[in-house]
Amino acid sequence: MEEEIASNRRRSVLFVGLLVLAWFAIGAVGGLLYGWIDSTPSPDTYSYSYTSSSSPASGQYDWRLPISEGVLIGGLLALGSVIYSIHSGPQLVLRSSGATPADPIQYQQLHNIVDALSIGEGIPKPAVYVIDDPSPNAFATGFSPDKASITFTTGLLELMDRDELEGVASHELSHIKNQDIRLLLVVGTMIGLATFLAVNIWRIRARGKGALLIIVVGALFAVVGFLLGPLIRFALSRRRESLADACGVELTRNPAGLLSALRKLQASELPLRTMNHVTAPMCIDDPYEHRESWYRRLYATHPPIEERIAALERILSVQVL
Repeated sequence: MEEEIASNRRRSVLFVGLLVLAWFAIGAVGGLLYGWIDSTPSPDTYSYSYTSSSSPASGQYDWRLPISEGVLIGGLLALGSVIYSIHSGPQLVLRSSGATPADPIQYQQLHNIVDALSIGEGIPKPAVYVIDDPSPNAFATGFSPDKASITFTTGLLELMDRDELEGVASHELSHIKNQDIRLLLVVGTMIGLATFLAVNIWRIRARGKGALLIIVVGALFAVVGFLLGPLIRFALSRRRESLADACGVELTRNPAGLLSALRKLQASELPLRTMNHVTAPMCIDDPYEHRESWYRRLYATHPPIEERIAALERILSVQVL
């Protein structure tokens, strides 16, 4: 199990590095185009004077400066998204999901379960939140085990018995211990920023070569936001869900609880009312599976729930033998 966790962390570094390189590449292309525009006289210009990027002695344009400036801007944007995810990401996820702190008296059993499992995992007890939503689901968020939270929907709390609720909580605590929450938060923020920039850059009005710069840079951000980013998140998340199932069972020593919980989630057809591209990969059950077509399944961040159920059934059968 520890070897699998370590392997996932190495993969995480590789894929996050690929995502950061994509931001650098966009900056480089943007800088290159800007340099081309800056170095070429406009049609109504009869005399051309060299800019600061030109070499008066040789008459050659120095492409290194605009490209390096573009790479710097791309890197700063990527770094800014990481810093934002660290400081504001978890609270933004909770606010956007409509999560509120779970009252320790009203939800005493829930707090007791999370408290006992946290001791078993050897991590601080995360903050416990509740979303008023009939769809059964749960997710963990935060940037470290010291500053983490677990959120449950009221639909899940009403549907699950104690053993099933313990199975769900153990799954989410495994995500916290394995530091999956940090990864998904950072990657989700970077993808979200790329999508935001793509949409808003295309709204800028420009003519001539400036329009070409807008179109190309906007298209590159769209590739990151709508294609490359989701594919990276797909590669990172699916294995982590299966691993969290296995780690959760190892924690509770009771595969029947999580197995029964997944069967109930499989039978549910109620989609979460409040979800977004950052929250969805964090959920124990993919909320998009209940409302989207085959196109969404291409980018599903969770393995099919049937596969997860089958894996737990195998664990249970071995335990019985």
